[in-house]
Amino acid sequence: MVHRLNAELPSELTEEEFLKFCVDNRDLRIEKDDQGNVVTSFPAYSEIGRFNASLTAELGMWNKGSKAGYVFDSSTGFTLPNSAVRSPDVSLILKDKWEPLPKAEKKKFAHVCPDFVIEIASASDNLKQVQSKMNEWISQGASLGWLIDFDNQRVWIYSTGGNTSEHPFDQPLKGAGPINGFAVSLPEIMKG
Repeated sequence: MVHRLNAELPSELTEEEFLKFCVDNRDLRIEKDDQGNVVTSFPAYSEIGRFNASLTAELGMWNKGSKAGYVFDSSTGFTLPNSAVRSPDVSLILKDKWEPLPKAEKKKFAHVCPDFVIEIASASDNLKQVQSKMNEWISQGASLGWLIDFDNQRVWIYSTGGNTSEHPFDQPLKGAGPINGFAVSLPEIMKG
């Protein structure tokens, strides 16, 4: 079955219209920025998808032991306080933020910003746009974010207050705040 993008969109989509658009175009990765613009992207390249899945698994295994919160994959959308609907590559929401949400809210693009996000940039991404998205995560409530530039093997750590620092790719990434105690070696994940 071939899905065609419905380009006839109202200038401002309600939440219900955006959800319907996503359902009608389920083969696309769809986000909405804070201005109401629909942003689409194609699926991740295979190597990036494997890397992403491994990172998600690592965070999931750590979370299973720590019981800090809930881990989400790259297909999960969240409605941020600025009305943008975004999907990080990997994310975690602490229990005390997720559990009080009404069940009906959890069945949609929940109105909540993850506490921790990972975005993975590859050759097909515009790095400046991904950096802007990381700043948006932090400004909307994430307390920690990792931006991994896969192809150039660079990592930036974003934290509350707009602090950004570059981290050596070949050194273990160690979590703080919502993921205190989590550590991962990106070169090991790249090797498989």
